[in-house]
Amino acid sequence: MNDDLVTWAERVAREQLHELPRRLGHVEGVARRATQIAYAVDDPELLVAAAWLHDVGYGPQIAVTGFHPVDGAEFLSAHGAPHRLCALVANHSCACVEARHRGVSLRWEDEQTPLRDALWWADMSTTPTGEPTDVQSRIAEVLDRYGPEHVVSASVAESAPQLIAAAARTQTAAQLAGIRLSDG
Repeated sequence: MNDDLVTWAERVAREQLHELPRRLGHVEGVARRATQIAYAVDDPELLVAAAWLHDVGYGPQIAVTGFHPVDGAEFLSAHGAPHRLCALVANHSCACVEARHRGVSLRWEDEQTPLRDALWWADMSTTPTGEPTDVQSRIAEVLDRYGPEHVVSASVAESAPQLIAAAARTQTAAQLAGIRLSDG
């Protein structure tokens, strides 16, 4: 794996999220999960870079709209990141559903590829503190943490079948590639 993009992504994530240690812990865990599955996708470097940057929009200097996938993608685009990386960040973990609930437009298309599925799996199989978990437990944790009336809960509940399906496809790809994944 060529680490140039990954090194840059890690540096940007650490710089932008250093004031949010819990969020940074989650991002570090997602990057570890992505590294675990990286060689089952077409562009391992891009997957790991997207894992490092998927929540960069939470950074206090970056948050503009309050919707972190869009804020992160816009920040990355303004800093010359590849379009595909911006699109992966903008669409991570079925963000299109939450965008619709919030009335936010996504200008990046969801590529619906095994790489995208692997990013979703990495995010949704990592706890808020960076530990591995299974997707169903992570969905339950999000619903519990935000409560039934929150837009995030409504979005994750609606997205659950797509998130679970992406995780299943990723786990199948890992098996075919001879990669053993842990669920925590």
